[in-house]
Amino acid sequence: MLLVKLALNSLRRDWRSGELRLMALALLVATASYTTVAFFTDRVNKATKMQATELLAADLVVASPEPITQQLIDQATALGLQSARSITFRSMIVVGERLELAEVKAVGTAYPLRGRMRISTGLFSPEISTDRIPAAGQVWPDTRLFQLLKLYPDDVVSVGASRLQASKVLTYEPDRGGDMFAIAPRLLMNIADLEATELLVSGSRARHKLLLAGEAAAIDRFRALVTQDPGLTIQGIRDARPELRTALDRAEQFLGLAVLVSVALAGLAIAMSAQRYANRHIDHCALMRCFGIQQHAIAVLYFSQLFILALLFSLLGVMLGFLGQYGLSEIMLTLVATPLPAPSLMPLLYGVLVGIITTTGFAAPQLVSLLKVPPLRVLQRHLEAPRISNRLIYVAAAGALALLIPWQSGNVKMTAYGFAGMVATVVLLFVFARLLIRQLGRLRKRLGIAIKFGLANIARRAGISTVQILSIGLGLTVLTLLTLIRTDLLANWRAKLPADTPNYFLINIQPEEVDQLRAFIHQRTGIKVATKPMIRGRLLTINDTPVSADDYDDARAKRLVNRVFNLSIAAELQADNRLVAGQWWGETDEHLFSFEEGFAESLRLKIGDKLSFTIGGKEVSGTVHNLRWVDWDTFNVNFFAVANPGTLDGLAGTHITSVYLDVADKPLLVELLAAYPSVTVFDVDAILTQVRTIMNQVIHAIEFVFAFTLLAGFIVLLAALQSTHDERRYESALLAVLGGSKTYILGSSVIEFALLGLIAGVIAAFAAIGLEWLLAEYIFKISITPDFRAALIVPLLSMGIVILGGLSGMRSVLSVPPIVTISRR
Repeated sequence: MLLVKLALNSLRRDWRSGELRLMALALLVATASYTTVAFFTDRVNKATKMQATELLAADLVVASPEPITQQLIDQATALGLQSARSITFRSMIVVGERLELAEVKAVGTAYPLRGRMRISTGLFSPEISTDRIPAAGQVWPDTRLFQLLKLYPDDVVSVGASRLQASKVLTYEPDRGGDMFAIAPRLLMNIADLEATELLVSGSRARHKLLLAGEAAAIDRFRALVTQDPGLTIQGIRDARPELRTALDRAEQFLGLAVLVSVALAGLAIAMSAQRYANRHIDHCALMRCFGIQQHAIAVLYFSQLFILALLFSLLGVMLGFLGQYGLSEIMLTLVATPLPAPSLMPLLYGVLVGIITTTGFAAPQLVSLLKVPPLRVLQRHLEAPRISNRLIYVAAAGALALLIPWQSGNVKMTAYGFAGMVATVVLLFVFARLLIRQLGRLRKRLGIAIKFGLANIARRAGISTVQILSIGLGLTVLTLLTLIRTDLLANWRAKLPADTPNYFLINIQPEEVDQLRAFIHQRTGIKVATKPMIRGRLLTINDTPVSADDYDDARAKRLVNRVFNLSIAAELQADNRLVAGQWWGETDEHLFSFEEGFAESLRLKIGDKLSFTIGGKEVSGTVHNLRWVDWDTFNVNFFAVANPGTLDGLAGTHITSVYLDVADKPLLVELLAAYPSVTVFDVDAILTQVRTIMNQVIHAIEFVFAFTLLAGFIVLLAALQSTHDERRYESALLAVLGGSKTYILGSSVIEFALLGLIAGVIAAFAAIGLEWLLAEYIFKISITPDFRAALIVPLLSMGIVILGGLSGMRSVLSVPPIVTISRR
């Protein structure tokens, strides 16, 4: 208890003398920024996921070939969840002598739980947003069905035994995004009219769905309850369209990287501040050892101070972060259509733990050396405490980061690349700093006295100069990397969905109509479209073993095995695809297949596996030749499975293409459907809008995070410059006593600061460019062209910052009489 009281008194004394202020400021900024970022990213992620659920019309969908039981609905109600039912089946729709097979969806009054439908009063007329369903006695056929049956609004159609009025044209359903390429046209009806149709009888092939919405915790509990039921298929927002899933994953990657940057800068600033704190307490420890105070008592004293400082400023930081996130929320209201979800209190706890763990991991190793200060230092000032191994410092720092980073990023792969990049940067900075310092020592013999002394300062303090270059360089690397991400990676991501991104997909194009349809579109719009073959098949065997859903535990794998999916033919690798395993095929008579890597992972496929498919009653076999990464963001036509030319030749199939049409060109679709009645047109503007919204939210989030990390970065630079302040003050005093003028002292200092900034800036610029390429290539899967302008701008900026920061610290050096400084030493 006495030691704790002594620690508090010592903390107050050190605070008044300014020794802990920089460390406290670093901790305050770090904790406040971390907490604000934690609140911000958590709420943005929640808002992003809320918007994404519009593409399911719910937060969670449970599907079954059997009717949804009342017990299941009651379980959802007991958890406080909203629910809605839908039943989908195929039936002939009849108008006079015209009939067409359609996919009928009967929905309850609560549908949709998320998002809104869009309807129009006539074919390709302006759309109206609505959250209502067809009234009893009415149906809403989609655009395709209206065209096939030559309907006019308010015409009567026969659905089974019922005659219902086609009152509106259905142009968009929220949950249509997950089933974009269904072959049959659609018709929406009220579930109250379903029984009268007499279509659902024993043995009917219908898909029953229970749509759920509510609190995330309740959704998770319900999902856990039904996961083990093999008869149910569960679909969440990440199981929807791959374009949306990719956007969500990339959103989390960008935000996770921003937190990684914040934590790294925070730790670096605290480590530099703790180093100066330890250096200035060596004499104090020696004196305490002379009075007989044991090492364990000294440890309790200093680590109590450290813990008290960490706790106090962590609490203050999280309070500032809590207040700051409200300001961010107000700004975000102008960026999103709906208010952000209410904040939770967990980031407050995380913020305090972050402050304590960061302080302990980065500052404690610096203080350990104080425990071994020899008492004889009181008389022999040249004696110093045995230096703790740098390895221990690095291990402790890395351990602190390892505890914190995956906690927020949630991405182990990105964390691993981040650590690898940091380690490589440290090694690069260390090696080049040593080499350049050695060369500076040789160069100084040929220069003027002021420049010579500035170079001598760096060369003489090679160890300290290297630490400064490491610290300044790391801070600049992180800041430069974040700037490049903000300008290059995010701009590139946004550019992947330009204004002319395909917003219409045309499928069911008959082979004999391909050339005519392409000419038709080109003649009327000037657009040249490329079509791809689409052949539907079912997987039969893998390595001569019949495939069964029972062989897989993964729900997605079970669905893939049971479904008939689309295959295509490709002679060349598509521009938005990238090989991740194997080689692309050349001219060969072998039957080969290429699979999307996620698809292959789900089905446990590997290079060399022999597969067989059934296509149109014929069996086709081939070998897995390569695996591809597919950039679903582009909204181009892409396939999970592709065969080489010759494998699927002669098999029945259709063609598919995508095209961008602006509003003025929409009437062209009516003419196209009249000329090619077998073609099905899908409008994906809604999905495009949703993904663009997600992108914009993430970009704005990164902008906010950049402001916080920028502040933390400047604290790092200040801490690095302050680390040699005491030694520089003593040397300047000696120079003044020996007759050196203020101009001479300032000149040599400017040379020293300029060279430190130049070396750190050059290495930081190239390290940041390399890290940006690494993240773009292996994490975000975005192709970029490195911007080497940073190699010129960053060194100049670094020199300016280091010179200004160093000279600001020199004011006290030059204003204090030399005799005072020397006598204190």
